[in-house]
Amino acid sequence: MDRLRRIGLVKVAGWARVFGANALAQRLLETARQEFPDDAQVLSSLGFLYAQQHRRRDALALFDRAAALAPDNAEYAYNRGYLRQELNDHEAAVEAFRRVLEINPDHDRALYGLGLSLISLKRLDDAVAPLERNTRLQPMSPYGWYQLGRVQFDRGKSDKTAAIIARLNTFEPKVAAQLARDTGLPPPPRP
Repeated sequence: MDRLRRIGLVKVAGWARVFGANALAQRLLETARQEFPDDAQVLSSLGFLYAQQHRRRDALALFDRAAALAPDNAEYAYNRGYLRQELNDHEAAVEAFRRVLEINPDHDRALYGLGLSLISLKRLDDAVAPLERNTRLQPMSPYGWYQLGRVQFDRGKSDKTAAIIARLNTFEPKVAAQLARDTGLPPPPRP
């Protein structure tokens, strides 16, 4: 019965959030937390709500606890990395994203987040591999391609950036044009 109650509280809170009833969602999740203080899903769900409310430190404490309770859950580890990144704690974000990738080497968002944190730390050479892997896993997502193009340009590899601009132009011409403008490279031909 407790399991059903926990699931019900989390599910109803999720629907409350979908419909913009965040106060109700918060009450439900805080009730769930009181009743099930060591449930990683409850803690993570409440952490998401706190993050949306810009209560990032509170959210991080919940994400840290959820990850400690379920150390093999890639999503809980990812939440920690994402929020650390939001707090500009890029060293801790790198550590969290690497933990995600130990659990799930194909976690495309962790690869992208790792790349972004490494860029913020000015570790451009280290950022290439996770961004390249991200673009292999998400070949039609312009974000990884754009960041990879910027990194390659900043590493003095303008030929690789030009190839990325050409690739982007096949499916996201506006992003390709933006990357060309940002790097000063020739704009791609109109598709």
